[in-house]
Amino acid sequence: MPYGFETLAIHAGQEPDPRTGAVIQPIFQTSTYAQDAVGAPRLGYEYSRSGNPTRDALQECLAALEDGSRGLTFASGLAAEDTLIRTVCRPGDHVVIPNDAYGGTFRLFARVAERWGLSWTVADISNVDDVRAKMEKTTRMIWVETPTNPLLTIADIAALAALSREHGALLVVDNTFASPYLQQPLALGADVVVHSTTKYIGGHSDVVGGALVLNDPELADSLKFHQNAMGGVNGPFDAWLTLRGVKTLGVRMDRHCDNAEKVADFLTRHPRVTSVLYPGLPDHPGHEVAAKQMRRFGGMISFRTGDPAMAEAICNGTKVFTLAESLGGIESLIEHPGRMTHASVAGSVLEAPADLVRLSVGIETVEDLISDLASALA
Repeated sequence: MPYGFETLAIHAGQEPDPRTGAVIQPIFQTSTYAQDAVGAPRLGYEYSRSGNPTRDALQECLAALEDGSRGLTFASGLAAEDTLIRTVCRPGDHVVIPNDAYGGTFRLFARVAERWGLSWTVADISNVDDVRAKMEKTTRMIWVETPTNPLLTIADIAALAALSREHGALLVVDNTFASPYLQQPLALGADVVVHSTTKYIGGHSDVVGGALVLNDPELADSLKFHQNAMGGVNGPFDAWLTLRGVKTLGVRMDRHCDNAEKVADFLTRHPRVTSVLYPGLPDHPGHEVAAKQMRRFGGMISFRTGDPAMAEAICNGTKVFTLAESLGGIESLIEHPGRMTHASVAGSVLEAPADLVRLSVGIETVEDLISDLASALA
């Protein structure tokens, strides 16, 4: 019988240490390994850029949580993205990206990969027909976030997977906002899942990392080669911290969702809020698709005020919500995407609305979070 999510989060890739019986995966804080003879490394470990037991445990665990066969982890989410792009694409290839994407992802395509010869086009990834219209003969990947950052747009993963197969392209899904607890894109037809493990997977705002999970063994081998050749790997302590965080992912996500649902309800009734962007709300354009492909609706909320100055004042006025970039930690965060996480898309077609506020709803007492927002909105 298959194991449940929480059991996998605690045990997958993390058997007790065979030598000592330690029940928690050890930190193999080493750069190199003694070999039994020339060309005969023990268990295949020779240098920690190429392989490390702590990182291997994390990779196996994340693959299990995403219902994939292979996982690879990196020093950051962008390191994972860059390795994937340079492994899959060649100069002259084309990629479709969301018209509402994380600013760092846009910067990677527009200011790094484009100089390398990769072209890209933005599409409304909630509209399969619009994505289809943006496909070209050289399209190698459809790149999707769902929910997107920062406007919480929902993409129909199964429908886009069918479209990508029609065109011989890969569907890549950034699953950072949902986490594997709420959504498993590979089961819906995606080819590769991307994570910033800095966020919900790590969950404690104390470690930076990224991951790729997939099923295709040939592509996995190629990515493994590039992981080593490009060298953007996470260190053993970072891998261990992420493993520690992932053990409580399920229970944390339930609390994030509980709190976010109540915060979203409060915001929809506040007279100074002009719109609330949360896929759990019945009037959200992507609500039905999200309900179909997600377990619950996540801990991220964005809202608009109609007034950029008011949006900034709200961000500056909270006390329980910390004004900071990033997301997915146990603590609640508030930020102004246009001037913070998405400043890199200013002046582009992806520019974030100036009156937008983004919340990462943490696991504190929800009444305190609502009271804090009420004070800032006042």
